[in-house]
Formats: sequence, structure tokens, C-alpha cells
Amino acid sequence: MQEAFASALASWPVHGIPGNPAAWITTTAQRKLIDAARREQTRREKQDSLRYETETAWSTLEAEFEEATMHFPDDRLRLIFTCCHPALNGEAQVVLTLRTLGGLSTPEIARAFLLPEATLAQRLVRAKRKIQEARIPYEVPAPAHLPERLVAVQAVLYLIFNEGYTASSGTELVRTDLCAEAIRLARVLCELLPQDTENIGLLALMLLQDSRRNARVVDAELATLEEQDRSLWDQAAITEGVALVEKALRLGSAGPYQIQAAIAALHAQAGTPGETDWRQIAVLYERLLEMNPSPVIALNHAVAVAMSEGIEQGLSEIDDLGRSGALDHYYLFHAARADLLRRLDRIGEAAAAYERAAGLATNRVEVNFLIRQLERLRKN
Repeated sequence: MQEAFASALASWPVHGIPGNPAAWITTTAQRKLIDAARREQTRREKQDSLRYETETAWSTLEAEFEEATMHFPDDRLRLIFTCCHPALNGEAQVVLTLRTLGGLSTPEIARAFLLPEATLAQRLVRAKRKIQEARIPYEVPAPAHLPERLVAVQAVLYLIFNEGYTASSGTELVRTDLCAEAIRLARVLCELLPQDTENIGLLALMLLQDSRRNARVVDAELATLEEQDRSLWDQAAITEGVALVEKALRLGSAGPYQIQAAIAALHAQAGTPGETDWRQIAVLYERLLEMNPSPVIALNHAVAVAMSEGIEQGLSEIDDLGRSGALDHYYLFHAARADLLRRLDRIGEAAAAYERAAGLATNRVEVNFLIRQLERLRKN
């Protein structure tokens, strides 16, 4: 009867009051009673099968989720694998994951990719839009699908560590929290996929780089690799890192992280700057350049050539690299060039390069170092 009266309140103002309102109410109530009885009969007939199908589907979902998650010994690493969806291109996977889970800001990510901040922001927007429009599922990948996401995950950890090792902005050179977290996740990654040699190389690289942390800043001033007190280097980290490099190289062909780790090992094993095997470092950078023809790697190769073959030869390579314009806004390009010019006593050119580098650097410790170098040149 209540439903019949509700129908009357909706119908009568529109269609008018019927000639026999009482009969209309009674008939409508009877029809609603019949409909309710039919719905109840249908519910009883379908309830058991629906309950069975629901419980079965839920059990299947639970089993799939447990299978996908049980292989991940760490929640954050699981989330990173989840974000690195292969439907996105490699760069988009890395950029989006760094922004979402890596603790890096858009300007920090932009500097890591040598991109203008606006360009990086546009790529983030496009990646998010693609996820929405393509309805890319946010789901934990099954173990069989981990390899297709591994390269992006390794890049994420590598860039998190790099931002921690040399902070792109702020008043501190090192962000210890980021370095420690990246190393921790790299260890977990090695446990998850122990046979992947690049995982081992990545962990080795981080340990060897991080071993120099305590010697890189002295009394709030940056100390270059040549100037560092090597007694402050973490020998336990060096020993572990070198052992991991050797293990990775024994297991298979060398990849980019293994080669970078081998370079870091050569630096770590040199008791003095003069004992550094720059010739071998140059060969390794040349190999790395074949795998990844990046202008930053080319710059590092040129510096190694300068230290092994001669300053003028290395400077010539840097100048050739500079003609492309790819590193015009990369302060380390100008800083490296300034250092080689200083060693050649080309003071005016060195001062101009240091000034350019200081204008592009964004970390206060590095800016102060470049300014001090510039002031020393001008005093001479």
C-alpha cells in the first residue's frame, strides 16, 4: 500500500486523478505485491548459485593476488614493479614511478633526464592520460611478467640513488635517506631475481659509489676525487662491491650497470689518485658508450682519455662533444672543461667555463666549490 501511494504521488499530478482513486490504489498495490513475490522467488532460485559463483570468483582473485605478492619480499619494490607497466614506453614508466613512488620532484627528475622542467611535466601528463584512456590496470605483475618490467625498475632505483648521491638542489650534497633506500631495494631486487647479473651490477655500483660518501664533503666543502682522504672510504662496502662485480662478470656478459660498477671498482681500489688505472677506465667507458651512446657517457669517456692519453686530447673530445649543443645546460660539462683548461694553464678560458658551470649548478655545495675554483684562478 505504501508503494501504491508513492506511485499515486508521482503519477496523479502528471496524469490527473483517476475516476475511482480507491480502485486505482488497490489495483496498483496488488500488482506491486505480485512483483514482489516474483522477485522473491527469483532471489531464492538464484541465490545459491550466485553465492557459489561469488565465493569461487573471490577465491580465485585472492589466490591470484597471493601468487603475485608472495614473491615480493618488499612492499615498495612491489609497487615499483606495478607502476612500471609495459604498456607505457620505457621513459614514461621510469618518470611516472620516480614521481609517484621515488620521492623525487618534477624538477629533480627533469635534471636527471637533462630535460626542461616543462617538457618533463608534459610527459608526466601524457603518461597519466594514457593510463586513464587505455584503462591500464593497476595490478601486481605475476612472476612470469617481471622480466619485461625489470629494465625500468633498475632505472628507477639507479636514478633514486643518483639523486641521493649528488642532490640536484638544496644545501646538502648527499641525501643519505635516498641512497640507503636505493641500496636496500637493490638488495631486495637481487633476492627476488638472483640470476640477473645487472641486478648484481646495480647493487655493486651503488655500494662502491656510496663507499666514498664520508670523504666527499669536508667542513661543508666539496672534495674532488683527487682531493679526498681515502682513509675515510668505507672499506667494507668496497670489499662487498668488488666481490659483487666479480660475481656478476663470472655469471654472464657484462651489461651497463656491471660496466659502471667495474669503473667504480677501479677508482675504489686505487690507493692514491696516481694509481688509478685511467686507461682501463677509458676502455670501459668506450664499451659503455657502444651500449648507450649518451652525451653524458661520452663526456666521462673524454675525461678518462684526458687522464690517460693527455689533457689536450681529452679536451679536444670535450670540445667536439660541445659542438652538438646537447650538454649546453649540463653544468658538469662546463666544470669538466674548466678543470682541463686549468690544468693546461689556459686561465681565462678556464675561468669562463667555471663561471658558466656555477651559473647552471643548483646544489649549493657544488655552486660554492665552483665559485672557489673561479676565485683561485682570478687570484693567480
